Amino acid sequence: MYDVKLLSFRKHNNFNITKNIPGGVELIKAPTLWKQGFRGDGITIAVLDTGCDYNHPNLKNNIIGGYNFTGDYNKDVNNFYDENGHGTHVAGTIAASDNRLGIIGVAPNAKLLILKALSNSGRGNYKDIVEAIEYAINWTGPNKEKVRVISMSLGLNRDVKDFYQVIKKAVKNNILLICSSGNMGDGKGQTDELQYPAIYPEVLQIGAIDMNKKIAFFSNTNSELDIVAPGVNIISTFPKGNYMSLSGTSMAAPHVAGAAALLIEKYEKKCNKNLKHSEIFKLVCEHTKTIGSSKNEEGNGLIYLGS
Repeated sequence: MYDVKLLSFRKHNNFNITKNIPGGVELIKAPTLWKQGFRGDGITIAVLDTGCDYNHPNLKNNIIGGYNFTGDYNKDVNNFYDENGHGTHVAGTIAASDNRLGIIGVAPNAKLLILKALSNSGRGNYKDIVEAIEYAINWTGPNKEKVRVISMSLGLNRDVKDFYQVIKKAVKNNILLICSSGNMGDGKGQTDELQYPAIYPEVLQIGAIDMNKKIAFFSNTNSELDIVAPGVNIISTFPKGNYMSLSGTSMAAPHVAGAAALLIEKYEKKCNKNLKHSEIFKLVCEHTKTIGSSKNEEGNGLIYLGS
């Protein structure tokens, strides 16, 4: 049984919420698309993580459903509460509601399908991840909603056939998969650090930068890296109605998941059709801006929603 774990994160307890829009959300210029009327309406994002505080005032109105694949809570499939904090933090960056409380996520009107595939300890096994992705593929919401994006801030250190097969199945169902690159970086862009499923070419692999647009020292680098996003001192939601500042590539991936929701909404309305996976993948990669680092370090560049 191959072990899957969170891509380790660091807590920063000394911070203040001085404004509703977090620095990372501003850095990628999400408010530019908000002003154009795009906030993620009609887009559902599945979050495969440690669950979520579904009572959090910034999140409860955007959670469309959930399922527990772990042994937590005596295997109660309907209890997907997060006692770890990681999943709640990721969910907030993607889609914290714009309700004048706490913070605002990148896609504040998107819906979240919370799939608790990692336990409260932050660990799990690849079979639960495979099952969760299958669930996301087959899920239909109360108004016939379908999952458009899967966000995974997790990884394992080896290739597993069943894992890759379900990734390809999701792609065939036009679901965009986004995964953090990992936090094994050595600060040298010429060396490769590999984490699955991020390394699969069908998955958007996301590295981390700081607020000065510098590559985070811990961020994995390799030739398959696609995009970088803010991942240092990121303020977002935390269990029991709290907020926390965390660092890691885990914090970068949800910025791109939220951005993908905004772009899907915008371009499907513009084109009046449903975009295919290849079109969404290309669209997200095109909405980037170089930060002057090597391709191994930044891929296509910083996710960027400005004009």
